[in-house]
Amino acid sequence: MLLASPPVQAFDGTALDSNINAPQHIQPLTPPADVPLAPVARPVDEAFRTGAQALRSGQTAKGLDALGYAAAQGHAAAQWKLGRIYADGDGVKRDDAKAFSYFSKIANSHADDYPGTAQSRFVASAFVALGGYYLEGIPAAGVKRDPIRARDMYSYAASYFGDADAQYHLGKLYLDGVGGPKDARNAGRWLTLAAQKGQFEAQAMLGQLLFRGDEGVPRQAARGLMWLTLARDAAARPEDHWVVVLHEEVFAEASPDERAMALSYLENWLKTAKR
Repeated sequence: MLLASPPVQAFDGTALDSNINAPQHIQPLTPPADVPLAPVARPVDEAFRTGAQALRSGQTAKGLDALGYAAAQGHAAAQWKLGRIYADGDGVKRDDAKAFSYFSKIANSHADDYPGTAQSRFVASAFVALGGYYLEGIPAAGVKRDPIRARDMYSYAASYFGDADAQYHLGKLYLDGVGGPKDARNAGRWLTLAAQKGQFEAQAMLGQLLFRGDEGVPRQAARGLMWLTLARDAAARPEDHWVVVLHEEVFAEASPDERAMALSYLENWLKTAKR
């Protein structure tokens, strides 16, 4: 379900008046000393490039200053970059509260950005990150666990921006009955959309769902094994080992005919993907 107009509340849950697009508790950052102010201010895009380059060269303090300046001017890519840096603890101490603030700025100011643009990728990713924070909560920052709001975050990014990661997470919430009633059929719909875009975690979850079947989702063992095979081939990180284990379990349960049919489906899929 799409949101037809900007939300009355900020996406971090704080109240907004009609003239404000960002959470009121987020204070603007002070421009770094080496970035001139108006009327001779360096362009915001240049500050972002300077910050990104500084981080790549190991100049963390300089990079954070330049990105902070660009982010304070509303540069969505800078806000997203800083959000990811603090969320991952990349060169800095992990700070989920700061990450949440940066992602919230993006969501509050750019929710209606046109889908398909370069910037919309950052916006969709911010919604996905916020969904994860609402699933877990950030007690130190006063962000309570709110699975319903998490589902809202994923739903918006999945439907309006068509983001594959959001579609995967939303499908999983429907499958697990988190943030609302369990709905295997709706889960399958979202997982399929993400799987067709190459989101391997969605491919794995969809494969399991189709192989075993569920209420409203008839068992399609061969097609489920096909999706799991695709997911297994893409699962390269140590934390993705669950995909490999799931594929092994399903493959062992599949009959010879189901394995042969899955291979046929897989060959057709790969041929189509190369076109």
